[in-house]
Amino acid sequence: MGSQEVSTVDWQGKHVTVAGLGVSGIPAARALHERGAIVTVVNDGDDERARAQAAELEALGITVRLGDGATLPPSTELVVTAPGWQPDKPLFLAAAEAGVDIWGDVELAWRLRGTNGREAAPWLAVTGTNGKTTTVRMLASILEAAGLRTAAVGNIGVSLLDAVLGEQEYDVLAVELSSYQLHWAPSLRAHSAAVLNLAPDHLDWHGSMEAYAADKGRVYEGNTVACVYNAADPATEELVREADVEEGCRAIGFTLGTPGPSQLGVVDGILVDRAFVANRQKQAQELAEVSDVNPPAPHNIANALAAAALARAFGVEPAAVRDGLRAFRPDAHRIEHVADIGEVAYVDDSKATNTHATEASLAAYDSIVWIAGGLAKGATFDELVTGAAKRLRGVVLMGADRALIREALTRHAPEVPVVDLDRTDTGAMSEAVEHAARLARPGDTVLLAPACASMDMFTNYNKRGEAFADAVRAHAEESA
Repeated sequence: MGSQEVSTVDWQGKHVTVAGLGVSGIPAARALHERGAIVTVVNDGDDERARAQAAELEALGITVRLGDGATLPPSTELVVTAPGWQPDKPLFLAAAEAGVDIWGDVELAWRLRGTNGREAAPWLAVTGTNGKTTTVRMLASILEAAGLRTAAVGNIGVSLLDAVLGEQEYDVLAVELSSYQLHWAPSLRAHSAAVLNLAPDHLDWHGSMEAYAADKGRVYEGNTVACVYNAADPATEELVREADVEEGCRAIGFTLGTPGPSQLGVVDGILVDRAFVANRQKQAQELAEVSDVNPPAPHNIANALAAAALARAFGVEPAAVRDGLRAFRPDAHRIEHVADIGEVAYVDDSKATNTHATEASLAAYDSIVWIAGGLAKGATFDELVTGAAKRLRGVVLMGADRALIREALTRHAPEVPVVDLDRTDTGAMSEAVEHAARLARPGDTVLLAPACASMDMFTNYNKRGEAFADAVRAHAEESA
């Protein structure tokens, strides 16, 4: 199926099982019911919230089975799943044995686009272990600066189903896709797509790094104009080589160094394009200055280059790249500058929940007091500590798995002072900031980049970042 073709499915009377209530399951059930499908929703949970959601769907005539997400309902012809449900669930094994297709929310949105009488907008897709949300929001900002009707959709902002079925017409969509979503999206064919980077993550879900990478690589299948890869991450380029794309689709690299032909890169503080120019052997087009990227940390410049590459693949003019990057404001808890106190910067990167993200965060500063720890999710920290050792003024550890980081520091940075907080309560953050402030010297950065998940101490990484910011503000008042 070509990327601009619209799928036609006769939903009338088709028995569809929707796996999971929630942000993707409920809209999917409603959309399918509206199109005449006979919908049954199954859900593992049976709590008060699930019962309230079920009552709303049942009022429409949709069957809901709570507390039983394992059994395949009789007569099921298609399963539509929420992205987080693992592939080895009994429901999916039963579907596979019965020859029943399994789609995710992305696949359903792809199949339903263009079926509401509006022209289907092409998709510019972004995946990768880290940086997806920032890159997609940068891309949407650039597209808006070019005067295009667009939205950041997928894992963020507008839901994909709402985007393709709603009243709003779009010229192009900036789509964030997780490995979970790509796993269940066999017919997705983007206009252009980028894989930002690959590092071990969600291996419990995918089963292996190879399977995880393969699911990420699905984003390139059937691309028509550009497959954007990270020149510093050979695994992303390998995924481009393995992809089955439309004739004429090009491999476009991005690099923090001087770009070669068919690449975007950086020269003397300028983001330049040697891919979408008339003579890429001899010409380069200036797009923006590094100072136009907020914040101008190395990994965020890489995000900007990837966003620029996708926008240029869609025909966006250079000035719109510059204006879109200038207008972009990062989400909270992503290298967010909180305060300067006594010539020490305090930066919140609570979103750095794995070692790959934290490595990029640590690389952005020369002298750091690092606040880290939480739930390691099976990660190891030797490589991270080895790479960052020379930048560390000191380290403050907290959280359930802090000992793993402390042991790596003992092995690879024994001279770096470490404060080990034997606490996992939310109040530990205030103590962590006080210890970090005592370790810091003028010109240092106190950086919250935990390299771990937050759920041992906080509801989510947002709450952890807010606790850090609150603690920093309290310290500022005490220091005034």
